[in-house]
Amino acid sequence: MERKWQFGTLVLATSVLWCGCGHTQAARVEAARSKQESQDAQETNVVRFVKNPDAAPAFQVNDLDGKPLSLGDAKGKIVLLNFWATWCGPCRAEIPDLVDLQKRYADKLEIIALATDEDDADEVRRFVSKSGINYRVAMTTDDVRNSYGGIAALPTSFVIDAQGRIVQKHVGLNDPSIYELEVRAMLGQPIDAKIEYFEDTGQIFLKNVERATELPGVDFSELTAQQKATALHRMNAESCDCGCKLTLAQCRMNDTGCHVSLALTAKVVSQVAHSGSSAAAPPKKSAKTATSDQPQ
Repeated sequence: MERKWQFGTLVLATSVLWCGCGHTQAARVEAARSKQESQDAQETNVVRFVKNPDAAPAFQVNDLDGKPLSLGDAKGKIVLLNFWATWCGPCRAEIPDLVDLQKRYADKLEIIALATDEDDADEVRRFVSKSGINYRVAMTTDDVRNSYGGIAALPTSFVIDAQGRIVQKHVGLNDPSIYELEVRAMLGQPIDAKIEYFEDTGQIFLKNVERATELPGVDFSELTAQQKATALHRMNAESCDCGCKLTLAQCRMNDTGCHVSLALTAKVVSQVAHSGSSAAAPPKKSAKTATSDQPQ
């Protein structure tokens, strides 16, 4: 029987685990942010996609059967790229819904699961068999993980359209109805929800924080428009001292709980405010946005 797609009736009970598996403050913050965005979408019946999305980074790995696996294999299909682990409770909890989703949209959707922080492929293979997973699974590599931003928490899923572009990112256990609404929206099928588009200012790729006009926890209210532009420029050029190897702007977006970047950005705001709108001290340090070991 075909499901009746009314967005409000598909919200999970409040007892559902929304958390993600991760060992850093950044992981907890990202999972909480993703949770809040999903809850906001549920309350307003909105499906949100990135406007002018970036291409998903290409990769080539072998699946658990030793067969080559790449995004190119799913050309023309919607892809749900799921970074997960057998030891992650939220990852295990969403598997039945992913299995069901793959089964019902087999000809239009390709779920690819990349086992993350796993050392034993045989153990993953046994788990996949026992769980009845019907989509392709591979062991991820550091290169793949880094190209998708480092993957601070599990599960992390990227929604990729039929043109190979990332249109949304979800961190932590997600309401499965969100995934299906996104799939149906991209297929042009009817949904009881409004579609909205947003600019990626670091929510998907951290490198895009350079587009942001606001940063978490940073108060620009006392600055003129020109001073604010100067402050943002500095925050995108100067490195954070917390050891993250990110710019101040990237660190604020990536880890809102970082007290180091919070203090340093406040210092930049103060310096710009007291030095005039056109004054901008040269950055003491610089951090390149796109390197192989930094989130994107």
